[in-house]
Amino acid sequence: MSSTFSARVLAAVRRIPPGRVATYGDIAALAGRPGAARAVGNVMRACQAPDVPCHRVIAAGGRLGGYGGQEVLKRALLMAEGIPFSGFRIRLVNGRRFDGPNGSTRLARRRRTATR
Repeated sequence: MSSTFSARVLAAVRRIPPGRVATYGDIAALAGRPGAARAVGNVMRACQAPDVPCHRVIAAGGRLGGYGGQEVLKRALLMAEGIPFSGFRIRLVNGRRFDGPNGSTRLARRRRTATR
């Protein structure tokens, strides 16, 4: 994983507005490496920058994902931003999903699916 990729990941996460979420796969696509969701997770795990809203990056299907073992804190931060939950899963995740500028995440996912 290059530092350039890490920088693109962090820049993409900084663009997620309050009240919205993106999956690890969404962020990988925005960073130019569709399919690198696990690498995004590694960047998130190492991130200590206070200006990066890591809590807004979630696992597929509305699951919270890691957050350094502090899922309760992640859930509380998202709830404070108005994200609805059912247990530890985000309800209506697609309605809260950040799709990047001009739908770029959706386009990258389509390109990846088309090349499989």
